[in-house]
Amino acid sequence: MTYSTKISAPNGEGEFAIYVAEPATEPKAAIVVIQEIFGVNAGIRRKCDLLAQAGYLAVAPDMFWRMEPGLQLDPDTSSSGDRAVALVIRFDTDAGVRDIQAVIDKARAIVGGKKVGLVGYCLGGRMAAFAAARTDVDASVGYYGVQIEKMLLEKDGIAKPLMLHIPEVDPHVSAEVQAEIHKAFDDHPRVTLYDYPGEHHGFADTFGERRSEQAARDADARTMAFFAEHLA
Repeated sequence: MTYSTKISAPNGEGEFAIYVAEPATEPKAAIVVIQEIFGVNAGIRRKCDLLAQAGYLAVAPDMFWRMEPGLQLDPDTSSSGDRAVALVIRFDTDAGVRDIQAVIDKARAIVGGKKVGLVGYCLGGRMAAFAAARTDVDASVGYYGVQIEKMLLEKDGIAKPLMLHIPEVDPHVSAEVQAEIHKAFDDHPRVTLYDYPGEHHGFADTFGERRSEQAARDADARTMAFFAEHLA
């Protein structure tokens, strides 16, 4: 079953929407799914639906609710890209982390105290890294996270497992930044990095022009094995 509802933001700031996909049987655990810059669109909802089919409760919060609630954009159109970039420039990462903790708390309550994981894409990939350092999430995965370099000074705060999928040809994450991420995390006991030679930003999109089928399948298989291990 899938549905949308609202939860309270921290500090009485208001309410924001979450999309919820429930498995047919009792959930193994919960997974919070963090959007790209295109909102909780059809692709993100499908990610949730697939996780529910795998036995997890999946919850996707509207991260842009303070600026443009309910936003849904198509990543394959240039006008959507321009609009999304304008929003992400204004996005407050600190407030976003607080929102994510609220969603983690909600998801954990729904599944009766079982473990909660997190997977994010693009903007969500960044938030996966920040959440690993600042929240009590049990395991996090980030795909093609942008601006992860801004949280590297917080790497010692990562107490639970984090996996990052890094495409080599990412216009938003230069080779120099990728090297910086590797330098910070290659020896970190709780961080696993996977590089994808020749792959581009958005390669694991659910559907659409950006998807690279084999790389997406490889990354998703690693993600599901990671969650099976750390959310059990």
